[in-house]
Amino acid sequence: MVPVREILLDSDPRTDECIKWKTPTFTFEGNLMSFNPRSKAHVSLLFHTGAAGPGTHPRLEGGGDTARYMKIVGLENAEDAKPDLAALTKAWCDSKAGPAG
Repeated sequence: MVPVREILLDSDPRTDECIKWKTPTFTFEGNLMSFNPRSKAHVSLLFHTGAAGPGTHPRLEGGGDTARYMKIVGLENAEDAKPDLAALTKAWCDSKAGPAG
């Protein structure tokens, strides 16, 4: 979880972190994503409004109307996911910031 946390916080300086729902939650102009504390065998990131997120991000899973998830298994997978996590975090912050950025 620590490498994923560091990737998220380093991806965009606008991203902040707090504890909500008893788990680290990453925010900018509202909630962006949270760790799913029930996942024990892997890191599961919950993207609260992932279905409405900007762009196409193939690592996001789920087909509901709102949330999307990203599953990360092990350090190697976290390193592989780093560019996608960084791009997703930046795109989300850009989207929430609006045209004036």
